[in-house]
Amino acid sequence: MGDITVVPVWIIQDIIVLIAAVLMVFYILDKETHPKTVLLQFIGFVFFYAAVFEITASSLGEGFYAYGRSILMLFNIPITVPIIEFLIIYSTLRVLKSVNIPSWTKPFITGLSAMVFDFSLDPVAVKQIFQTTDGLMARWTYYPLAGEPQIYGEPVMNFTGWIYIAGYWTIFILIGEWWHKKKGYSKSIGYIYPFLAAILSLACMFSPLSNFFNYMGPFFERTSNMQWVMLITLSVITIGILALAFIKFWDRKVNYSITPKKRFSYHVYFCGVPPGQYYILHYRRFHGSVVAGRSGPDLIIARLDWNLHYG
Repeated sequence: MGDITVVPVWIIQDIIVLIAAVLMVFYILDKETHPKTVLLQFIGFVFFYAAVFEITASSLGEGFYAYGRSILMLFNIPITVPIIEFLIIYSTLRVLKSVNIPSWTKPFITGLSAMVFDFSLDPVAVKQIFQTTDGLMARWTYYPLAGEPQIYGEPVMNFTGWIYIAGYWTIFILIGEWWHKKKGYSKSIGYIYPFLAAILSLACMFSPLSNFFNYMGPFFERTSNMQWVMLITLSVITIGILALAFIKFWDRKVNYSITPKKRFSYHVYFCGVPPGQYYILHYRRFHGSVVAGRSGPDLIIARLDWNLHYG
């Protein structure tokens, strides 16, 4: 782990994510039927699933990635990284719970939602370049293998990965919620299943199954174009299941309102983030990357940049 670099833009971004997390906690306490269990889902996901994987991956060097070091770090990752990942998945699942669709479709739809968010967020994160104690560093820097298929300087499989990262968690959380309900909402089950879901999701992440989704490993090499094939294949499958869920299975009834007043967090995550990232990305197409020492419009955009996520 290197020394912390005080970069105002990164600090502002961390603060924005933490504010969003606090709002989410208040929402959970106010709206969820079993708020303690949902808060344990938050803890389990952040500290026992996403953070463990992110810390491991960002320690492996070539073929993986690293984060610029700000003041709010959990070992070698910003603590706000796993937090925003949970915010995206949680808000997606809450929207899906407002409609009557089969549970088996939800891991696919949640994975698709996470991937779409990543396509709007990662291009910004890799452009946020500053001079740090570790040298010239982006907020999130990938080190692809030579000859590896890439999008925005990242391996194609990075975007595919969001489908199964969110999908694994959604599968085990839905099973846990079913188990909790079946046992009459037993407190002990409610305390246990969020952490079991985290452990099982992490086991899947480190299993050969993930590389099969990435590039059909071990049948093909990571540097092959199977990364493109798997990204396209999983995208088509998840989009198809999304269409099937809402065209064939949905009964056109809504279980509860998702108006801005009642479901404010949904509109923050789904409406506020991607358009802002799209604007910033296209602004930079004409004005270049953000680098320490720059001033004027780029610095203003940097302060609005990357509203809820690092990559």
